Amino acid sequence: MDLKVQDSRLSATVYRPRPSSHGDRSSNTLSRLPPSTNSISASSSLPVSSASPALISKAKTSSSHKKKGSTLNVARKSFHSAIPESESLRSQIDAPKSSGYTNSSATTTTRTRERLRDAEEELERLRHRLELQRAVVSAPRDDAENLQYENHLAIPVTDIEKRIRDLKLTELKAKRGARRRSNVGLFNSICSTDLLFLLDTTGSMGSYIDAAKQQIRSIVSDIKVAFFNEADVRIAVVGYKDHGDSPNIQFLDFTSSVDHVLAFLNILQAVGGNDAPEDVLGGVQKALGATWKYKTRCIVHIADAPPHGRIYHDLGDSGDRYSNPGSEPHSLKLEPLIEQMIQSQINYTLLRINNTTDRMAYTFSQVYAAASADCSLHPTNRYYSSVTKSRSKHSATGKLLMHEASLGITFDELRNLVVRTVTSSASGTAARHLSRASKPTSPLTIIKEDENQEKDNSPQWDALSWFQETLVLNGFCPDVTVHGAHTLDNMMADDDYITMSVLDLTVHKRRQPFAQGGLRLASYARTAASTNRYVVKSSRRDRSQLAELVEGMRCQALCKLFALEFNALLGNENLIDFIVTACFKGISEDSGDTCISLEPFIEGEYVKYNNNAGYVHGDATNKFNKAAQAFSHFTFERSRGRFLVCDLQGVGGLLTDPVVHTSDPDRFILSPTNFGEEGFKFFFASHKCNNLCQKLELKSNATTFASATCAFKENWPSLADTVCCSNKLCGKILHRATGKRLEKLPGYTWCDACWPQLESSVVNLRCAVAPYHVFPMSRFFCESQGQNIPRKCFEHRGEVRTRDSPVISAKTRRDGITVADERLWGSLRSANTTGRD
Repeated sequence: MDLKVQDSRLSATVYRPRPSSHGDRSSNTLSRLPPSTNSISASSSLPVSSASPALISKAKTSSSHKKKGSTLNVARKSFHSAIPESESLRSQIDAPKSSGYTNSSATTTTRTRERLRDAEEELERLRHRLELQRAVVSAPRDDAENLQYENHLAIPVTDIEKRIRDLKLTELKAKRGARRRSNVGLFNSICSTDLLFLLDTTGSMGSYIDAAKQQIRSIVSDIKVAFFNEADVRIAVVGYKDHGDSPNIQFLDFTSSVDHVLAFLNILQAVGGNDAPEDVLGGVQKALGATWKYKTRCIVHIADAPPHGRIYHDLGDSGDRYSNPGSEPHSLKLEPLIEQMIQSQINYTLLRINNTTDRMAYTFSQVYAAASADCSLHPTNRYYSSVTKSRSKHSATGKLLMHEASLGITFDELRNLVVRTVTSSASGTAARHLSRASKPTSPLTIIKEDENQEKDNSPQWDALSWFQETLVLNGFCPDVTVHGAHTLDNMMADDDYITMSVLDLTVHKRRQPFAQGGLRLASYARTAASTNRYVVKSSRRDRSQLAELVEGMRCQALCKLFALEFNALLGNENLIDFIVTACFKGISEDSGDTCISLEPFIEGEYVKYNNNAGYVHGDATNKFNKAAQAFSHFTFERSRGRFLVCDLQGVGGLLTDPVVHTSDPDRFILSPTNFGEEGFKFFFASHKCNNLCQKLELKSNATTFASATCAFKENWPSLADTVCCSNKLCGKILHRATGKRLEKLPGYTWCDACWPQLESSVVNLRCAVAPYHVFPMSRFFCESQGQNIPRKCFEHRGEVRTRDSPVISAKTRRDGITVADERLWGSLRSANTTGRD
């Protein structure tokens, strides 16, 4: 049986097994705990919102018991590693006392005291966690289904504790029932490639055939190296001439033998050709008849002449003896052949030599674009301006590629162009084939509220009556507003450090969704006490999955902590942030019992910077793109190869819906987008370090990863420059110097959007206790902490006076059970305090 003690300011709770039919196990479990555990008292404060929740474990084998011992070692190590920092900060404070204070040292000491306060709170939390883990290891094992909740110290169980406990049970049940999906071989199955060279072998092409002979070994070798020598590469060759030449078509079917390919290239002779166009269509038809096998399929076409047919070139009828499309001996037309290529999921790249193929390339792009492929023409193509370039927005969604590049006359780029074609195609293949196992990341489709009316459907955020539904909700959000020097390390060590805050909220929602996807509906929303803008997302499935939503929130919380360090290391120019998502379940009649998520509404154009299968946004000049690629690399390095955050998308540096690949198969197991170490391979197969990676001094790269000799940066500075907005529904990352604070509300920091709402939402409330009197309260503050507005004034809440202090300490704030004294809000309203540090 896994014994867990959950202690807070109000309770210490023990989970014990029900008596088993196989014997009496009802002896006093607490008496078997170590002395340090027995000493836990009700006054020992471990905040409900940030404490390690009491774990309720299932039946364990001996290997599971070893894991508990490992968790104990982690807790012990974390506790002892936190001691030196606290002592160091204390010595920094004591040092100026001996030498005398100056104005300059006073500011420094004040900030050091804040850091010391945070460090000591973290140390206290780690001490309690260590005691809890000792209790776990010393307790007997039993099945979680036989556990009963027992308040051993006879202290009431709060509603917050019950909701956290029930959430943990829901998560455990979901994880136990989750089907483990093996990712072994995933990278190989996606990246193994069928590559077909379609070559014009008429008289003008001799030098290009020779270049192919010289570089074919290097091309195959480079492709294999790019895929860490884990993917197979098969090569096929189609050589075509013109009608009347013999042979007109020469063909080598797919083979893994480079020697066979070289032998075939050696028999190709650059001869023949009658008029300017060639039998391109016959060559394409032969290519379609090859034995395509692997998921990633590419045709690389090297040609200096277009096909027959006046609509495929600009040479005029006099230069084409088959100027009528379909009049060639085989009666083929180009468009149906391209459609067959698309149906066969074949990516197409034309390596242009001159401008005679411009219209042919344009025709390819038109047909591929009609199938929603990612198309691009070379800038020197005369039809370049007529093609809508979609690469930067849509490549990550798994669309086929149609690309035109210039080969030039030196052939030096042949090798790089072919390798780039294959790696880009593999990324699209991954997104296409793995989408069935992924969360719905495709963009939501905008829908009209009334198809029969032409009207402005822009949201009326300031008109409360525009939102037709009022939802009374309770739920959870990740607690990212409080963090210390070791928070990120702790989160990486154990999910239980990624804590949840309990929220009670009233949301005003638009009934008609403004956008929809395959599995989601999105509606405009705002909360009762805030002017911040939100989106409510609901599932189109019959029943939503609370555990999946919560695991997604834990992923976002971990990403936010990574971003805190990343931003502090790089400064203001390359900020990365993640929105905070909350999930709720309705408790009112209008709300129903379906789980929904609430997240900030982000205005602007969404950009996909990378995905979880190797796609990389192509705009190297976009500073947010550079920061996103470096951030993904940073997460791998900072975690020493345990995590890699990817699938980065959003507006500017504000991101949403990330994916976390993990080396530990037990972490984030409910996420089908977590490909584990196979996901690491997808990332390094396409990642190119930029100047931000170099500035961060990241040591890992594709070469070291492939050789399993990754070196990692050893020392990361202890950072205190970045904080999160204290609004639990916002959590925006701020630099400490720019955050706004109230002197009488220590431990809270507010962003520019949330700060003015503290004052503007102060109202006079009528106390529920007679005689009639009112008291001031900031409605926004209560809402930002996930609390209901109090019904009694401070004096009549006297029975909980110790928890409702007029000056709120950080510890009280982290309990999530207090609202500030109305004297604070009264003074805020009257003094119009600015509160900037």
